[in-house]
Amino acid sequence: MAKKQVVMTSGGVEVRQKPLGLRIWNNRGYYLMFLPVFIFMLIIYYWPMLGVRYAFYDYKPVGEKVFVGLKHFIGDGASNKGMFGTPAFWTAFKNTLQLSIIKLIITNISAVVVSIFLNEMKNLFAKKTLQTIIYLPHFMSWAVVASIFSLFLSPSSTGMVNGILFHGDTTKYIYFLASKTWWRPIFYLINIWKETGWGTIIFLATLSGINPELYEAADIDGATRMQKIRFVTLPALSNTIITVLILNLAKVMNMFESVFVLYNNAVYDVSDVISTYIYRQTFAIALPNYGYSTAVGLFKSAVGCFLVIVCNWASKKTRGRGIV
Repeated sequence: MAKKQVVMTSGGVEVRQKPLGLRIWNNRGYYLMFLPVFIFMLIIYYWPMLGVRYAFYDYKPVGEKVFVGLKHFIGDGASNKGMFGTPAFWTAFKNTLQLSIIKLIITNISAVVVSIFLNEMKNLFAKKTLQTIIYLPHFMSWAVVASIFSLFLSPSSTGMVNGILFHGDTTKYIYFLASKTWWRPIFYLINIWKETGWGTIIFLATLSGINPELYEAADIDGATRMQKIRFVTLPALSNTIITVLILNLAKVMNMFESVFVLYNNAVYDVSDVISTYIYRQTFAIALPNYGYSTAVGLFKSAVGCFLVIVCNWASKKTRGRGIV
């Protein structure tokens, strides 16, 4: 019979622990309930990861796959320069970081501002109504959002924005979504409109937990409303703001749908991101090389993993605990 292990609890008390096999048998009902979930995770999340090996192959719809090593990453010294020698790849990589990080910052700033504004409202009915209105865009699909803004920004008689700006003078109309100057500002504004309401949920929850005595003390000291926001509300929100930024920073490489439905070939230089680049390399080429697409996806995942590690380190420094 296996001996019981002796473990030390956090309180410094020695406890004899049953052998692992016996603990599993005693809790077999729980493991049996977990088994379908475990199998699902293996099939859906881990089995496809075996396809990573194709990053090191030439794998096309026709012909046999051929092992090429690091050719898709660094090239083969001939005409093939690999992803690291392709300007379009680096443009997509740079755009991914710029669009994601700037979007993350401005949407969080707008969510904080709107949260504070809602928190200061005294009329409960107006507050709930406004909350509902600003939440609604989040539940619209990006395809619908793109259709709406394409109509608003259209350089034609249906384009409300051009009609207001230029009073029907069609010679001055701007094709905003095909302009390298205007595409990014429009993209950020659309993201603010769509995601700000949802982002306020976390900040409003934090604001509701602030001790009312802090505001009462500020009133006694003669603080104005702006001073209470500056010296009471914002310090109380600071830890939540940092936490939200850190958690979302780990997802900056996953941008796809919001860009895919709004961009076009006229603005690739300022809008193309890693995910859309992979999409075009896979589905927009007559004879795609799935090996190259897999290599780009593997690099994207590696960068995402690195960001998760950095965010976990930053979370430990700021919150005292990691995110994983």
